[in-house]
Amino acid sequence: MNEMFQILMQQQGGDQNPLVSLWPLLLIIVVFYLFMIRPQVKKQKELRKYRENLQQGDRIITSGGIHGKIVSVKDQEVVIEVEDQSRIKIDKNAILKDARDLGQNK
Repeated sequence: MNEMFQILMQQQGGDQNPLVSLWPLLLIIVVFYLFMIRPQVKKQKELRKYRENLQQGDRIITSGGIHGKIVSVKDQEVVIEVEDQSRIKIDKNAILKDARDLGQNK
């Protein structure tokens, strides 16, 4: 094991800049940000904007899988109408997406 470590140290050279060895780590951080963090933040902003612009008559899907039509919108809660004229009061944060995204225009 020690011999392998010595061989690796000889191949790197003693006068190499320590910043050069950090390039792979920096590259990994940049790629992680571009492909994981940035898209997630963008998706959260779009969802927040969608929830702020909800209006009466919009068809929605909740995080529990309930499909319904918005009857009234208040600050942080929404009343939706589901099948057979049943009404449910839910929190805006439980709304995931527009039912039209799934091609369900009923």
